[in-house]
Amino acid sequence: MQKISRRFTSISLAAAGLSIILAGCSPEVEHRGYVAKPGAFNQITNGMSKMEVEGILGTPSTTASMQFKGDSYYYITSITTSKAFLTEETQREVIAVRFDEDGRVRSFAQYGLEDGRVIDVNSRQSPVYGEDNSLLTALLRGSKGTRAGPMLGGKI
Repeated sequence: MQKISRRFTSISLAAAGLSIILAGCSPEVEHRGYVAKPGAFNQITNGMSKMEVEGILGTPSTTASMQFKGDSYYYITSITTSKAFLTEETQREVIAVRFDEDGRVRSFAQYGLEDGRVIDVNSRQSPVYGEDNSLLTALLRGSKGTRAGPMLGGKI
């Protein structure tokens, strides 16, 4: 009888330990930022005032001002999924409302994660499309044709 009790206790402890490990691997979903009301974006029309937009969508997540060309409101929603120590953004929605100089809606759009472009913040470099030249290539750039680069004084 004691063997059965020990075996049952061992199996129970193993099952409890396994369930704790598996619970730690379950994904955790976080909603961050603006929570859109269903159908709110469809109520925005050109010519609305800022107060009308705020009445429908609420306070914006962030704003931007262009010199003498009007303001912009941005409503940003982000959904991330975390498993153990890995975090991945699974959904992003940005509602952009642009106003003219008089504070009336000029244009509005809705963007998703697929509309964005990833910029590597840690390298402190923005991607530049075109050539990635070294210093030597930049100095001798004109030597490919009839002119030499500036360091060679135009002579080859």
